[in-house]
Amino acid sequence: MTIYDSLVAPGARAGKEVPVSIVGLSRGLFAIALASVAILSLSYSDFVPIGQSVAAWIPWRQTWVYGSALLVLAASAGLCFPRTALPSALTLVVYQALWAAICALPIFSTPLNVGAWYGFCEALAPLVGAWIIYAMLRWQPARSPVPIASERAVRSAQVLFGLTCVFYGWSHFAYADYTAGMVPTWLPDRLGIAYFTGLGHIAAGIGIIVWILPRLAATLEAIMMCLFGLLVWVPSFFAHPPPAWATPPQNQWSELVVNLVLAAAAWVVATSLRNRPWGPSRRMLSEQRSAPGV
Repeated sequence: MTIYDSLVAPGARAGKEVPVSIVGLSRGLFAIALASVAILSLSYSDFVPIGQSVAAWIPWRQTWVYGSALLVLAASAGLCFPRTALPSALTLVVYQALWAAICALPIFSTPLNVGAWYGFCEALAPLVGAWIIYAMLRWQPARSPVPIASERAVRSAQVLFGLTCVFYGWSHFAYADYTAGMVPTWLPDRLGIAYFTGLGHIAAGIGIIVWILPRLAATLEAIMMCLFGLLVWVPSFFAHPPPAWATPPQNQWSELVVNLVLAAAAWVVATSLRNRPWGPSRRMLSEQRSAPGV
């Protein structure tokens, strides 16, 4: 089964329209997530994550803040309408690619610092989401193929997302105590949960990268991202006093919105793999049985 087969409904091929349900829910969630980023930027007059990667001395910084926020807000709204969905997705691809390039700058000065990679990975996930949505919309009738929407390109996007999952898992081990401090106090063995979820991120990323049950891996990653927001960031708004890692309020909203974006991107990746089997396919099992020594 090719990447194209995993994105296009069974029986659909080039020249046949892809059903709207393919990207309906995940595209809507992705649009809401990025619109939330834009609204938060407009509310705090800053980039999301708050102040990250764009220095205060940049000329016309506030103009860039408002301009980029309005652009993302308009493109997010455009994803919801058939006539504007394709150019809106491409706009978000270009914007997120530029944002990822900006967030990559700290890596060159401190390449071994986990924190230097965090902003880059957070920018890479929505880039992947917009990229895959654009490819799924591009595979409609009467549209000529473009390199960014090819099978190989979409597979590359999925691999990039898998690499970000591996990084998130690695960060759980690099900042184990900090991660454990974010685990709800009513759960037992908070440090153990930090390690366990770190392994979960790594396992999901590897599954997507090496194509081992990628649909299941992407879906579980999306569920884990959603649970993190529901169990960690949402309750932080009701804690009095709020935990140290959830202050000031701008950071709370920023992290909640970023979590929503990461979860939405994960659902887009899972949707792109919807025709992959949940478990080992019959072909895979038959190959294992026919292997020498089995």
